[in-house]
Amino acid sequence: MKTAVVILNWNGRDLLEQFLPSVIRFSEEANIYVADNASTDDSVEFVQENFPQVKIIQNKENGGFAKGYNDALSGLTEEIFVLLNSDVEVTRDWLKPIIEIFKNQPETAAVQPKILDFKRRNYFEYAGAAGGYMDKYGYPFCRGRIFETLEEDHGQYNDDVPIFWASGACLIIRKNVYWEAGALDEDFFAHQEEIDLCWRIHNLGYQIKFCGNSSVYHVGGATLDSMNPRKTFFNFRNSLYMLLKNAPAPNVYGILFIRMVLDGVAGIKFIAEGKFSHLYAILQAHTAFYSNFKKIKLKRKSLLKNIQYFQLKSIIWSYFCLSRKEFSKLK
Repeated sequence: MKTAVVILNWNGRDLLEQFLPSVIRFSEEANIYVADNASTDDSVEFVQENFPQVKIIQNKENGGFAKGYNDALSGLTEEIFVLLNSDVEVTRDWLKPIIEIFKNQPETAAVQPKILDFKRRNYFEYAGAAGGYMDKYGYPFCRGRIFETLEEDHGQYNDDVPIFWASGACLIIRKNVYWEAGALDEDFFAHQEEIDLCWRIHNLGYQIKFCGNSSVYHVGGATLDSMNPRKTFFNFRNSLYMLLKNAPAPNVYGILFIRMVLDGVAGIKFIAEGKFSHLYAILQAHTAFYSNFKKIKLKRKSLLKNIQYFQLKSIIWSYFCLSRKEFSKLK
């Protein structure tokens, strides 16, 4: 199957220098692209001079993760798209078991490999770990990572299993399904847009899988680290966008209300920790949600015929009250 590995770049020359060699070395099955989001550094020149086998796609503006990938992928003809962060180190034969899944399982639309921490290589990494799931109130979590708790990898998640969402750090997806589902939502700009896309893919009746026989190592936080208030803004705003777009009727507004109350609890926690910029980010996120409510609701209307009911549970009680910090202990 013709495969395109597409690395979105914005002023990431150092990351390309560090991680692009592993992608070239271990991705013999694929065409490799660097999609540049209007960088102001010498990223493009560096790749052209040092890695002539890599194709360059030059976007006219920095439209963030969502628009950047939509613009870059629009001209590609390969059957499989690999959306790969620039701070990911891949491993030998990482693509082969994933391509086999696509060949043998036509109902599978997207796949994620095991994502391990580049800095602590025996631990799962925050952005995807061993496959993503969704809490009833829009909190994403993973096998191997719940909120801020990261598990050590002992091979406990080496199986191939259905998951709810695949990480944007390394998302492998069929080209036709990417466009059929409506691509990445550019109103998200960055963060959780891949979860929104996966939710829409499920609503179309496809499956998303985790592949335990493929591993990559992710640095994480190379664009915005977890302590950046801008990331807090995107995460809180985009969670609300996603719930309004995709949560099943008739309880969508009840879910949104409870989620916003929980956001208030998170704000109180930030006050107690002296993180006032993060509290302000939550307030900004809610203001942005109110401002764009009608626009997002129109998107929900266009998706309504495909919205399915998924039996999602809340992990808040298990994690915070019962101290069940590992995926295998959740009830």
